[in-house]
Amino acid sequence: MATGLTYSVALDGVSGRVVTVEADISDGVPGWSLSGLPDTCVAEARDRCRAAMINSEHKWPDRRVTVAMYPADVRKVGSHYDLAIALALLVAKADLPGDGLRAAAVFGELALDGRLRAVPGVLPAVLTACEAGLQRVIVPELNAAEARLVPGVEVIGVRSLRECLAVLTGAECAADDEVLPMHLFGDADKAYHTGRLDDADLSDVRGQAQARRCVEVAAAGGHHVLLEGPPGAGKTMLAERFAPLLPDLELAASIEVSKIHSLAGLLPRENPLLVRPPFLSPNHNDTVPSVIGGGTRVIRPGAISLAHLGVLFLDEAPEFKPTVHDALRQPLESGEISIRRADGAARFPARFQLIMAANPCPCGGSSTKAPCECTSSVSRRYRQRISGPVRDRIDMRHTVIPVSRAEMRTPVGSTGSTAEVSARVRAARERQRARLLETPWNTNADVPGYEFRRLCPLARDAAAPIEDAVAEGKLTQRGAERVARMAWTIADLTAEDSPDRTHVDEALYLRSGGVLGHSTPSRWAA
Repeated sequence: MATGLTYSVALDGVSGRVVTVEADISDGVPGWSLSGLPDTCVAEARDRCRAAMINSEHKWPDRRVTVAMYPADVRKVGSHYDLAIALALLVAKADLPGDGLRAAAVFGELALDGRLRAVPGVLPAVLTACEAGLQRVIVPELNAAEARLVPGVEVIGVRSLRECLAVLTGAECAADDEVLPMHLFGDADKAYHTGRLDDADLSDVRGQAQARRCVEVAAAGGHHVLLEGPPGAGKTMLAERFAPLLPDLELAASIEVSKIHSLAGLLPRENPLLVRPPFLSPNHNDTVPSVIGGGTRVIRPGAISLAHLGVLFLDEAPEFKPTVHDALRQPLESGEISIRRADGAARFPARFQLIMAANPCPCGGSSTKAPCECTSSVSRRYRQRISGPVRDRIDMRHTVIPVSRAEMRTPVGSTGSTAEVSARVRAARERQRARLLETPWNTNADVPGYEFRRLCPLARDAAAPIEDAVAEGKLTQRGAERVARMAWTIADLTAEDSPDRTHVDEALYLRSGGVLGHSTPSRWAA
């Protein structure tokens, strides 16, 4: 009797557990047994491993083969166990010494000719292996760059089972042909704010001084925005120019974002570390799992999670399914989303900045030259597609009106360019980080309510308008808290030590779009 042992990782969302793969070859009727709650993909590994071993000039054992995967009560999902199973069998056959695998985690899907195909989720899997004390990982060559993002781990990238055996035994091996990149589980163009968005400048938006001010305040403090207005007024242009205003991600945040995109198979091969905040813009016709996350066999992150620490833009927001709107409630409060299925569950981080764009009614016509043709009940029902609880979680609302002829002819000054606005945003965020230095939070929007009231109190005179609005029923308690956060952000943009009455008035105007009766702030002049 002979046994072999290797290690891999079972992923549960962005977290995981180390899995021990044991192979036993014993006398008896030739056969195959696989235990440890494998899904169909793992159960089919026998055929892939058999063909890969034979095509790599190693015989398949003609005795009783038993493969067990521990912990036995953790469901094993995915094809990344192929290489671990094959190496455990080769150790059991005494074709490979097991010394080089005792502190190594192994990942990779085997093709029938023995080459290794890339697999999703390598970055979170390697992080899990490192935290468990494993010092070496063996991955497909196409996944090696993202595996090397984890410091302190020896990464071995190989193209085939044959090359892997040569590395482990110190033998010579001819180079194998490179395999094709793995199939993407989503649309890479929607996963990142692309060069087209990077090249767009905020000064391209003529007029709209108030709307540009909303975008600046939102970027500085991490606030959510709802832009309403007729088609062609500039809502989408403003949203697409929002992500370039945000500063680059720090290293820890970059790895956190890259982990989620690794699970979706969307990391760029050459530069797998994402340093820019992602920009996700799902279409209202997209399926609910593609936006929220899910899947039948493997629970994968959706646009909500892929936008973590970045921007989620819902254009034509009322057209999205009610399920999508309802799913926004949890992440807007907690910064994560839980997805449960009959055979498993996963939790993904989802702390994003939400930008919604909506027409005022189905026909979209609301200007004096194109009056609305919808009845009041139709318009009301259309607006109610974005539910009250979701609207209450959005920090600021602004009505984008069509620009005048004079505004179309007048270029935006240099102070309204992306470079200038992003510089002011960075300065405001640096003030927030200095104020929250001893805490795990970076922006005003990140801080939980009870902590924000303790760390960032408002003076009594400044808080009076907020208290009046709550007493009159014009603001909820949640809305009052969000107004206070925006007041601090406005003070940060003006380099003030704390908000005064004018900052609070502007925050109230941002919250309601003028509905609460506050006049337009003087600094909003074009």
